[in-house]
Amino acid sequence: MDYRISDANGSNVFHAGNRADAGSGGIVGPRTEDALPASAAAAVKVVIVGGFGVGKTTMVGSVSEIRPLTTEETMTQAGVGVDDLAGVERKNETTVAMDFGRISLNERLVLYLFGTPGQERFWFLWNGLFEGALGAVVLLDTRRLEVSFDVVGRLEERGVPFVVAVNAFPGAPVYPTAELRAALDLPDAVPMIDCDARDRGSSRDTLITLVRYLQELTTMTPETP
Repeated sequence: MDYRISDANGSNVFHAGNRADAGSGGIVGPRTEDALPASAAAAVKVVIVGGFGVGKTTMVGSVSEIRPLTTEETMTQAGVGVDDLAGVERKNETTVAMDFGRISLNERLVLYLFGTPGQERFWFLWNGLFEGALGAVVLLDTRRLEVSFDVVGRLEERGVPFVVAVNAFPGAPVYPTAELRAALDLPDAVPMIDCDARDRGSSRDTLITLVRYLQELTTMTPETP
């Protein structure tokens, strides 16, 4: 498997295959500016999920303070008839393991972001990616609502708190929030917001919405039977 570290524009700046060494210099470590701050004492984990091609890699890359780690591979004929490209016919790369980014919330606390693969054939990786996660962001593409149905269902089965972010795609249909919630059979308490995964500020606000929702859940009083 190939691992790539990308800059903010998605360009690959480091590429290493299944080798213990990357050239004559041995294992390549993080850039100095990407190293974990010495003051960091704790970390929390959030997962970005959604169907194939909904913008998970883009969101991680736009909001991460470090160059994101991606595991994108070129799509080949082997995926024909397996991966549904309806609505994303121009997509030529796909995440096969995970995306990874980081945000420093303060000097002592960091937030780790993990983006999941979108194709169902890679969903077995969810078990590891969700271990220890506080919550998730579900990215929604209104051109292809159906690719998010199973994603939401799996999160509900796992009991993972999540928010839904409607990603802005050019030419995508705009539906009333009530219709989108009904299509996803979304509980009233679960937040749904608009976002643009390409924009750092919008992606940040999406994560803030999730954090606030998690805080609300911790302060809720359990209902008396």
